[in-house]
Amino acid sequence: MKYYSLLFTFLMLLNFMAAAQDNDISGIIRDGTQVEKLSGEFIFTEGPVADSRGNVYFTDQPNDRIMVWTIEDKLATYMQPSGRSNGLFFDSKGNLWSCADENNALWKIGPGKNVEVILNKYNDKLLNGPNDLWIAPDGGVYFTDPFYRRSWWAHKDMPQEKQCVYYLKPEHRTLIRVADDLQQPNGIIGTKDGKTLYVADIRANKTWSYSIAEDGTLTAKKLFCELGSDGMTIDNKGNIYLTGKGVTVFDKTGRQIGNIAVPENWTANVCFGGRDRKSLYITASKGLYRIRTRKKGVY
Repeated sequence: MKYYSLLFTFLMLLNFMAAAQDNDISGIIRDGTQVEKLSGEFIFTEGPVADSRGNVYFTDQPNDRIMVWTIEDKLATYMQPSGRSNGLFFDSKGNLWSCADENNALWKIGPGKNVEVILNKYNDKLLNGPNDLWIAPDGGVYFTDPFYRRSWWAHKDMPQEKQCVYYLKPEHRTLIRVADDLQQPNGIIGTKDGKTLYVADIRANKTWSYSIAEDGTLTAKKLFCELGSDGMTIDNKGNIYLTGKGVTVFDKTGRQIGNIAVPENWTANVCFGGRDRKSLYITASKGLYRIRTRKKGVY
C-alpha cells in the first residue's frame, strides 16, 4: 500500500510540474513585464506587420484605414481608404500586400502607395474574402479565404463552394488551391526557410502544420495544436503565437508554453516589431498593445 501511495504522490507531482511548465511564460516574457496599451482609438484592429526598419503597420478595417506605429513611437494614418484591408505582409522588395476584402481582392501596395489589384477571383468566381497572408522566400503568396459576411458587400452568399487556402505562384499570375478540407481557415504563417506552413482553422479550433513542396503545394498535414486562431506569428526559436483570448504561445513541437493576457475581449493578430524585433505588437479589438519579449521575431 505504501508503494502505491508513493507512486500516486510521484505521479501527482509530475502532473503538477507539467501543468506549471505548460503555463510558464517566463521563457518568452521576463517576470514583471507588462502589456502596454499604445492606443485605443480604433473600432477593430487587425493585420499587424513590421517593415524592414521595424515600423508596425496594421489595419482598422471598419474605419477603412491602414495605420502605422513608428519606431519613434508615433501613430500615423498610412492609407485611407484602404480597400477594407485586413491581413498585411511585406515582400522582400518592400511592397505591402493586403487582403483588401472590400472587393474580395489581394492588393500589392508599392512604396509610393500605388495600388496594384493582383486578383479577386478563382475559377471566374469572387473569392470569399482574403483574410490573412504569408509570403514565402521565393515570392509565392499563401492566403486564407474564409467567409465572413461584410456589411459593405452587395452579395450575401458565399461566392466559393468552400473556404480554402490558396497559393499564388511567384510569377503572381497562377492561383491554385492548396488546402480545401478546413472548416474556416484564418491565421497563417510560415517558417523563414520556406519549408513549413501553419494554418489555423478557427471554426474547428485547431491549428495545422504542412510541409511545403518545391512547387508550392502542401503535404504532410499534421495537427499542431488543439487551438484555433485569428492571426499568428513566429519567433526565431520556432515558437508559434496564436490569438483569440490573449496570446497563447506554443513551442515548435506544439506544446503549450503559456498565455499572455490582454485586457480586451478579443485578440485578433500579432507581429514582432521595433528596431530589434523583440517587441510583440498585438492588435486587440479597439486597441494596439505591445510587450517586450526575450525572443526575436522572424518577420
